[in-house]
Amino acid sequence: MKKNIYLSVIAALFAGFTLTACSDFLDAENKTAGGQTADDYFGKDAASLLTSAYESMKAYAYNPDLFSRGTDLYIHTRGKVATVFDSYTITAEDNTIKSFYANVYKTINYANGVISYAGEDSQAGQEARFLRAYGYYLLTQHFGGVPYVTEYINSAETSYPRTPLSECYSNIIADLTSLYNSSSLDATNHDGHASKQAVAALLAKVYLAAGWDIDTSLGDATQGTYTVGSTTNFTQAASWAEKAINGVSLTMSFEDKWYPTNEGNDEEIFSIQYERNGYPGDVSSGGHNMQNGFGGYYGSYDASGIKNVGSEDQQSEKSMYLYEKGDSRYDGTFMKVFYAATKNSSGKANWGTEGYYAHYNVSDLSNFPITRVYLPYYYTEAEVEQWITDHKDQLIADGDIYANGNVIISLLTLPNVTTWTLASGSSTFQKKSVDITTYNNQVDNGTCVKKFDDPNSDYASGNQDYRDIVVLHVSDMYLVAAEAYLMAGNTSEALAKINAIRGRAGLTALASFSAYQPEYATTGSFTIKEIDLILDERARELYAEGHRWMDLRRTKQLVRYNVEFSEYVSSAADMQGTDGNYKWLRPIPANEISANTGITSADQNPGY
Repeated sequence: MKKNIYLSVIAALFAGFTLTACSDFLDAENKTAGGQTADDYFGKDAASLLTSAYESMKAYAYNPDLFSRGTDLYIHTRGKVATVFDSYTITAEDNTIKSFYANVYKTINYANGVISYAGEDSQAGQEARFLRAYGYYLLTQHFGGVPYVTEYINSAETSYPRTPLSECYSNIIADLTSLYNSSSLDATNHDGHASKQAVAALLAKVYLAAGWDIDTSLGDATQGTYTVGSTTNFTQAASWAEKAINGVSLTMSFEDKWYPTNEGNDEEIFSIQYERNGYPGDVSSGGHNMQNGFGGYYGSYDASGIKNVGSEDQQSEKSMYLYEKGDSRYDGTFMKVFYAATKNSSGKANWGTEGYYAHYNVSDLSNFPITRVYLPYYYTEAEVEQWITDHKDQLIADGDIYANGNVIISLLTLPNVTTWTLASGSSTFQKKSVDITTYNNQVDNGTCVKKFDDPNSDYASGNQDYRDIVVLHVSDMYLVAAEAYLMAGNTSEALAKINAIRGRAGLTALASFSAYQPEYATTGSFTIKEIDLILDERARELYAEGHRWMDLRRTKQLVRYNVEFSEYVSSAADMQGTDGNYKWLRPIPANEISANTGITSADQNPGY
């Protein structure tokens, strides 16, 4: 299968010329010695600009600050403190916000260049229109209304007023609908190119967001209450989600869906492409580092044979209890068994077919040595001890041979974690119970997400993950359809989509929304609602994929969920600015306001 690869030869090309703005975002700034314009540099080469547009998405494809933090699912442990995104103390001067805003507009401007040079109805122009629409979708979800620009900026123009959010949505929808109805895009594409299926999926997301933002009014932010004024956008969202599902049933196991050798499978709709083979630069820095997030700390990775993870965005107390017994998505999302690595002559771990990645690289693991085990809350201590008995021949601790030197089995429960430790040179496990706070601050402090693992990594340090980053996929569309049907008043169809998701996970069907009772604890003031089932299924199905903050903002549950579940928000007041408004959106970057003459401080979002 030929992938759509955006090699970083382009990065070298742009060493001398970058598309930024007089406001750092929208204008083409000449950085070449010869005083060239963009037209001079590219020669009106739409193909180069399209490659650049795809490549530019890598700058924001994985951004846990923006996409995951400040939600209910993740915590930082072992000395990692809350970020400004966790505590809602972000300001308009924040560099992460500035970079995100600039980089998304860079994609948009590249796309506009393609359309300008090749025409909107050309093959390249049609792909560019999809990328432009995706950029505007991301911007509206984080900033609300933004300057909606459709011309290629290659001048000193500095005035780009904010476009009202409703108009942004209308523009995106009109362009995508026309694109779907009249394009020559492939019906589906699993190699990283835009397709009609991807257009339908994006339309479903935009209609869903418009239904919440335009047609639904907030009641009490702390209770997450709202009133639906119109169901038109929600009905459209459901219809487009069905088109994006494209008749694909959820027959593939969740584990197989995310397996490293199964990229480009039938459930994938659109992904950002990476390719290790043939990469022209330093392979250790040309990928991304998604596999290094969402987990505990296991010591020096080259010495232990366990991939490098840094105790950021670990399971929160809620997400520890999010999955019920029998849900295959737990095993498909988290690594439960860590395999041991022997030492080489330098005392370092023999990496690859030993250690963490033995899970993928060894065909028969039935006798392979085990060093760490992380079992979810629904195991009993008796079951753990039976597991130890069943695997006794694999649980061999010998510090002279194995890099980790001991075996630790953890039962991840609250308020205490129970551990069984087989010290190097010993033949008997020592059992003890430790409170969760103490456990979180020690080494080997919990499991990690495996969905993005790249078993070809060299010690998994730096940007060595060359797995494609999946942006749109089919089970997400099932959940978009479920949410849209629910908001349109069609609860039976909503439940059917939820049960299809649950069925693939090995769970029994729910007879009604009210039949759902989660395993995680809540306070007496937090009553489970219909929207909570949708959000919990999205959490289980899409864990760590970068949807959570947008999901909570969109559904008006951001304040309610943070007050109830976040370790970094004590009360709703923590999420308010000095003006008394809740921070539902990100701040417009300060330098955009200072340099873009079409925007003033009066255009800043509430809360900032």
